[in-house]
Parts: sequence; structure tokens; C-alpha cells
Amino acid sequence: MTAARHVEHGSNAAPAADACDIVVVGGGLVGASLALALAPRWRVRVVEARPAPQVAPGALSQGPWDERCIAVNDGSRRIFEDLGLWPALRGQAQAIRATQISERGRFGVARFTAAEAGLDALGWNIPVRVLGLAAWQALQAAKVKISSATQVLNVQPEREATVVELATPAGTTRIRARLVVAADGAHSTVREKLGVGAEVRRYGQHAIVTAVRIARPHGGVAYERFTREGPLAVLPKAADACSLVQTVPDARCEALMALDDAAYLIQAQAVFGGRLGRFTALGRRVPHALERVVSASVIAPRAAFVGNAAQSLHPVAAQGFNLGLRDAGNLAALLAQATDPGAGALLERFMAIRQADRAAASDFTDLLARVFANRVPGLAQTRHWGLVGAQLVPAVHRRLLHQHLGHLGLPAGE
Repeated sequence: MTAARHVEHGSNAAPAADACDIVVVGGGLVGASLALALAPRWRVRVVEARPAPQVAPGALSQGPWDERCIAVNDGSRRIFEDLGLWPALRGQAQAIRATQISERGRFGVARFTAAEAGLDALGWNIPVRVLGLAAWQALQAAKVKISSATQVLNVQPEREATVVELATPAGTTRIRARLVVAADGAHSTVREKLGVGAEVRRYGQHAIVTAVRIARPHGGVAYERFTREGPLAVLPKAADACSLVQTVPDARCEALMALDDAAYLIQAQAVFGGRLGRFTALGRRVPHALERVVSASVIAPRAAFVGNAAQSLHPVAAQGFNLGLRDAGNLAALLAQATDPGAGALLERFMAIRQADRAAASDFTDLLARVFANRVPGLAQTRHWGLVGAQLVPAVHRRLLHQHLGHLGLPAGE
């Protein structure tokens, strides 16, 4: 897999590049999942900016009650099953058996249940730590070559390959791959080096991510409550805890972060209400500035973009990660039968397949974020009847349910 690196004494020529079929830049949840799917067929190398995680025995079952989680829908659960990851994840995953969407001060409510979809769960709330470690362990078991603590310096497409220049702890190196996949986040270095632009929309909001302990059983119900300041999501965790994501205007975020735990719980309870009884404890709070970053294209010569490198969305409705995982699933399905992983026709096909799902999810989340943040008086009634219609109009309800489940963009056969 590794080419010789001999350089004649006194020569100014660059060292020969290591060779592989596919380089995945970004070893996060989407990038690691894609690399795992590709490993049986292709010589894959993962490049990750962060140091390798320290995986201790029992690491998947240890974590604080307030650790950050991510909601994965049924479509993502199917992808994890195909990758062989689900058995490791299932024991740490809290089933989401219903979701309830409402607007503060209005009686309209949209409710979706696993029973109406014929499923055990609409989705699952899983610690990010568990997802990451399970994927990392699976990559190691599959003997995928991983370059951690490594930065991309340059990306140079050629006719039959792309050369990626890297800064590693040991020095500079080069990799020649037939396909480079960027999974390196919303502000992708690979995308920048390839000269692919992106549309950026800043919402003027922060999401404060934390967790609460609750007095009443959550019953596996997830809540999305739209308020004057922004949406508040409460997602079930194990035992008597829930993830809490509160979206507020930028100017309000600093004041809320300055509150002590007791004061923060009081204001969060006032926004959410008493459906789960009293909030009895608050976890660590972490603020995140919210923006929408949509790449102008999901392909470039011998390159593809997946996950946040393709599109990073507002967290409302928990669409972003699940959409990115479908990017990876669709690309892996195409590459399963390919002879040249970076062929132009294959990449064009990938772009065509992703177009509808990508547009639907990104436009849906953007519409929700902007419509429910808009305080124009006449729009309040429109929002209200939209929620009523989502519950009572069968065609609308079914479409939203399928969007929620993540089935619309799954690879064929899923």
C-alpha cells in the first residue's frame, strides 16, 4: 500500500506520494462510518486533525449522565446496522418512541409515533462519545490506516488521482488517491483548497446544549417546542434524564450562560412547561453559534463532500447528522460496484442522487428556523395552522413522518 520514498541526494524533487484508493479527510462520525463501509473493497486511509482517542476497556459503557448526545433517526439506525455498529450502540441508545412539536402559547400540536410507522422507535438518542468510539474501534478492527493529529496543507487534483499534502507529527507527507472524500466539517479545508464555494447564513442565534434530570418518566417522548426566542428541544436519555437544546438570540446567550444552575433551570422550566414535572438538576452547558453552510457542489474533480462539508444545518428537527450519514450511505452504495472510485460519471451520479434529499432537508430546517423566529403578527396564525395541518392532514403528516424517519434519502434496498 505504501510506495517507496527514495529521493536522490541533492535533488529538489518532492518525495513520492503514498498510494491508496480513497482518502477520507475527517474521522468524525460521518467520515468514520464511510471509511468503514468502504474498507472491505478499497484501500482506504482516514486523515483526522484530532489526536487518536484513548479507548479504554469498558469505554462504551462509561460516561457522565449529562454527556452530549445526538438523535439518530430510523434511517441512520439501518445504516449503522449495515456497518455492524448497531450491536455496540444499542445498549447505550435511548429509544425515541414519539415526538411532539408545539409552539408556546398556541394549542396546535403535531405528534408522530413509532407505532403509526410500524416501528419500535422513530429514532434513538445516543451519546456522541459512544458513536465515535464504536466507529473508531471498528476502523481499527478493519485495519483501516488512520493518520491522526494530521492537517491538510494542500489538495491537488490530477487526471487519474488527487495528491493530498499533509502535516503530520512526524513531518510533511503526501498521499496519492483516486478519490478524496471531504468529511472535515462545515468550514472544510478540502473544499477551500479545491476552490468550491459555500452559501453561509448566520442565524444570529446560539444553541445552548445541556441536560436535565426530570421528575416524571419521559416515556421515550421527544419534544420540540417553538418559542419567541427560538426552539427548545428535550430528548429522552437513560433513566430520569433528558438532553436539552435551547436556541436563543446571540444577545441573550451570554446572559443565560452567566446564570447559576438554579436560575437556568427556572427559566428553562418556564419555557418548556410541566409535561415532565420539575427539572431537578442541570448538566454542563455548552453554547454553539448557529449557521447554515451549504456547499455549492457536493463534488469536484476526483473529490466528494459528505456530512457537514456538504451541508451544515440549523439543529431544529435534528436533520443535519442524519442527512450527512445518508450522504455517506449513498456514496458507499455507488462505490460498492465501481472500478474507478473517482470517475467523473460516478461523481455526477452521486450529486444527482443527493440533490433531492439534500434540498428537502436543508430547506425544511431553514424554513422552520426562519418562520418560527419571525414575529410578524400575521405569520403566527400561519404557523399555528401549519402545526394543526401537520397533525390532521394525512398527506402532510405522512410526508413529515417519512422526513422525520430519514427514509426518503436512503440508498436503494435499505
